[in-house]
Amino acid sequence: MSEVVTPEYIEDAAAPGRRTRRRRPTLVLGIALTALIVVIALVSLVWLPYPLSELGGGRLSPPSATHLLGTDRLGRDLLSQLMVGARIALVVGLGAVLISGVLGTLIGVLTALARPWLDDTLSAALDVVIAFPVLLLAMLVVAVQGPSLWSAILAIGLAMSAVVARLSRILARRVLQEQFVTAARTSGASTWAVVRDHVLPNIAPTLMVSLALQFGVAVLAEASLSYLGLGAPPPNASWGRLLQEAQGTVLTAPVGAIAPGIAVIVLVLGVNFLADGLRDLTDPTRRRAR
Repeated sequence: MSEVVTPEYIEDAAAPGRRTRRRRPTLVLGIALTALIVVIALVSLVWLPYPLSELGGGRLSPPSATHLLGTDRLGRDLLSQLMVGARIALVVGLGAVLISGVLGTLIGVLTALARPWLDDTLSAALDVVIAFPVLLLAMLVVAVQGPSLWSAILAIGLAMSAVVARLSRILARRVLQEQFVTAARTSGASTWAVVRDHVLPNIAPTLMVSLALQFGVAVLAEASLSYLGLGAPPPNASWGRLLQEAQGTVLTAPVGAIAPGIAVIVLVLGVNFLADGLRDLTDPTRRRAR
């Protein structure tokens, strides 16, 4: 069977050097931005400029040598809260991605293996769930469980699992139609052996890229929940809660709103750039073009 060559693939083959040079900065930038937030979060585990509960900095103090980002309306150090917020963002992102990855992959693969009528029914149900925004579904779960850090992780993970499940189903169905899967079944391989040896290894690269993108969605969802008062309660210094607390003093003390906003942007952009770079590395057509 002849291979269909897309215009993008032709462009890659015609100038592989130029395309490679353009991809490398994306991956490097993604790693650098993500690593910056990771380092800040790790440092916060062993050192903070000031304890989160310390109120001795004066209310809404501007940035200075003693408080590099100033203080909030209660006199707490903003840099310390920002560092702890990095830790919370990473914990929520990783936890939500883990839940959505495991649950979504399980549902997607089982759906692909199901009988046609059951496959169609489950696919329709997934489409209905996906039609609702992640934040709305997360708000419903948090409203039932009560606001907490672990409720936010569970809510966001469950909300994102439908997207992962649909992608897993599509990828798994493609793999199950391949000749090597047919050969494995003919030779007597069990369904579990086919999934373990053929389906999961072949869908893993694409799923990893999708989960990297879902990480950014989880960070934004957690910040939104905290902004609405449904995320991690005080004294957890979530970036969303910092934005909510600073909105009333944004004109007199703008750093309190700008700093957490930039932190969210840096992490989300870093993860998205990283996912884009991983896609270039795992996509066989792009890799072949090089």
